[in-house]
Amino acid sequence: MPLSDWREGEDHLDTQAGVTSIYDPAYLEANVEGGEGFDWYYHSPEAEAAQIRTEIKDTAQGEHWIWRYKDLAGWWHNDHHERIGGVRQALATPWEPQSKPIWFTELGCAAIDKGTNQPNKFLDPKSSESQLPKFSTGLRDDLIQTQYLRAVLGHWGQVENNPISEVYGAPMLDMANAYVWAWDARPFPVFPNALDIWSDGDNHPRGHWLNGRVGQRTLNSVVGEICQRAGLEAGSYDVSQLHGVVRGYVVADVGEARAALQPLMLRFGFDAIERNGVLTFQMRNGLAAVDLDPDLLAISDAIDGSMEQIRESEAELAGRVRLRFVLSGGDHDVVGEEAVLPDQATHAVSQNDLPLALTRGEGRQVVERWLTEARVARDTIRFALPPSAMALGAGDVVRLPDSNGTKTLYRIDQLEQTELQLAEAVRTEPEVYTPSEMAEDLPGLTAFAPPVPVLPLFLDLPLMHGDEIPHAPLLAVTAQPWPGTVAVYDSNSDDNYVLDQIIAAGTTMGITKSPLAAAPTGRWDQGGDLHVSLISGSLQSREADAVLNGANLLAIGDGTSGNWELLQFQEAELIGPDSYLLRRRLRGQLGSDALMPATWPVGSWVVRLDGTPVQIGLTSAQRRISRHYRIGSARRGYDDPSYVHRIEAFNGNGLRPYSPVHLEQVGALGEDVVFNWIRRTRIDGDSWDLPEVPLGEETELYRVQVLRGETLVGEYSMNTPSWSYSPSAQVADGVIAGDRVEVTQVSSRYGAGLPATVILG
Repeated sequence: MPLSDWREGEDHLDTQAGVTSIYDPAYLEANVEGGEGFDWYYHSPEAEAAQIRTEIKDTAQGEHWIWRYKDLAGWWHNDHHERIGGVRQALATPWEPQSKPIWFTELGCAAIDKGTNQPNKFLDPKSSESQLPKFSTGLRDDLIQTQYLRAVLGHWGQVENNPISEVYGAPMLDMANAYVWAWDARPFPVFPNALDIWSDGDNHPRGHWLNGRVGQRTLNSVVGEICQRAGLEAGSYDVSQLHGVVRGYVVADVGEARAALQPLMLRFGFDAIERNGVLTFQMRNGLAAVDLDPDLLAISDAIDGSMEQIRESEAELAGRVRLRFVLSGGDHDVVGEEAVLPDQATHAVSQNDLPLALTRGEGRQVVERWLTEARVARDTIRFALPPSAMALGAGDVVRLPDSNGTKTLYRIDQLEQTELQLAEAVRTEPEVYTPSEMAEDLPGLTAFAPPVPVLPLFLDLPLMHGDEIPHAPLLAVTAQPWPGTVAVYDSNSDDNYVLDQIIAAGTTMGITKSPLAAAPTGRWDQGGDLHVSLISGSLQSREADAVLNGANLLAIGDGTSGNWELLQFQEAELIGPDSYLLRRRLRGQLGSDALMPATWPVGSWVVRLDGTPVQIGLTSAQRRISRHYRIGSARRGYDDPSYVHRIEAFNGNGLRPYSPVHLEQVGALGEDVVFNWIRRTRIDGDSWDLPEVPLGEETELYRVQVLRGETLVGEYSMNTPSWSYSPSAQVADGVIAGDRVEVTQVSSRYGAGLPATVILG
């Protein structure tokens, strides 16, 4: 049942009757048992367009309530007589007046412009009944929904409007069984944002739903509360002319009421004006203008002529306005909107932050209004009011001709009382305060991530790019589902943890489903396929040139921090969900060949090194010292049960020298045996232009050990890549055939690196 017959502009019947706004509570409540459907109706579409209203009355029998579909009391109080062929039957129907209470099984109003004109209309592209309310612009309007419910429920909640039955002793309308459409069982804000689950979410912004709206405050109630807290007494301020909804507002600092009101005034566009001892708040809308005759304006020495018109320079205006605010209806992210004048050549920018929750559409409307209002308000005018116009005050809109003689609207911003009233006014236009149609984009939600434990793997690896911190290990983390971000805390002991890293992305990792036998380095491994089952992520094949340039780098190991072989692959064949066969591999990359076992068994860990694993903040002094780590969802504290606790010590293998290569024995035991080798470098070793690869260490130093099993039988140091094992030294060591010789390069920071091995013969 409609509560309004509102149209755009100021020349329709309801504004002419003195109603200033469709949101006026008295206007809406008067139409609960009045107005269209009670007092009058439109007999044709043409009559409706022209607002030709026909009175509803029963001229034959005087039973007007028969034709008034809003007249619940008349229907409930009286006997019912059928009208057959227009003839009233003498015998009443079995209905007994006041015998039963009335239930509202469905009442409500869409949150759409002029929704009270036709509260039952709604927008749904998938419905054949989708339709805008009469004369609606289709813009979202949460306030009209609120005002409709307040008017209907408030009206019937008054005893004088809801009589008590003489039959059953209870009210005519059982408001305990008044059901508002619609409170949705789907949880807000998951609905309406989860469009992948519920396809009707796009209908929510302008629909009948109460979800997400019942907690909003009206603008006049918020401003009234600020006035009350500032100590103003009831009657000393008037907020009845304010219209809008406040979705959320933060007053962070203790201050004056003016400071608390300022963000609201900027957002909604209203003024505070003191008149006759009452602080009046009114919206800027450019309406209800008073015509002034320039010839009847007063003459003042302070003004050159009867009017003084000024236009500010364009150079003083900002051509771009930006606003940051809290996005309502989702995760409450801080977002920004921007408006730019299409013909603006200046680069001046106005940046503003509001501690308010807004929708995207509202943010765009605000910056558009600010930009347009600033451009229109460049034109100002000064004039003196005659005594006959003394009733005008600040905030009133007047109509005066501009310099071209065109009738123009001006809003009085300042009045100076002398022997006359000197007025200063700025140009205004009602269209500035009419919101533009904006797409009501849903804010979306970050998917809920349950607090499941994450899987962390530490990798103490050699330098891969050369720009890493050489002593700091990598940390690879994955989880199913991924929690959004992962926090890494560390400490010397299992307390007093400090945040080390925030990891934004999970690493591609998995486990092997087939063994991987050792293979030569430096050439393609064409051996059996390596079957890998991924926990997260994906793999893909690459061209051979891309692989030779570093693509598709993996670490394979047993999960301990220091035991990882680095390998690359060219071909990855997807054979099932998260399952791949890897072919054409390059083994033992970046000096990790010395860690390659005879076979990597089934169940070995595989980690993709694509830049996703991050280096933790380990100092050089913390190498080889056990430290405590707690790793889990960044949304929870490190003491949450979902956090994984690790105790790790790292060697800093980015400092570790590579093992020598081409180690060979010249000569047999019992005579001078010479061992020769070629050193490698861990730093900048890929250039073909240098005669020798960089040393990579402070000095060239090697350690040679002679071992029988795990027993050391002799140890020697030298500064060149060659060693002569004399017969006397062989006798002293008691060396025999089958013993082995291990050669390692020595770093002054790391110590001995990985060994090259040869069996004595």
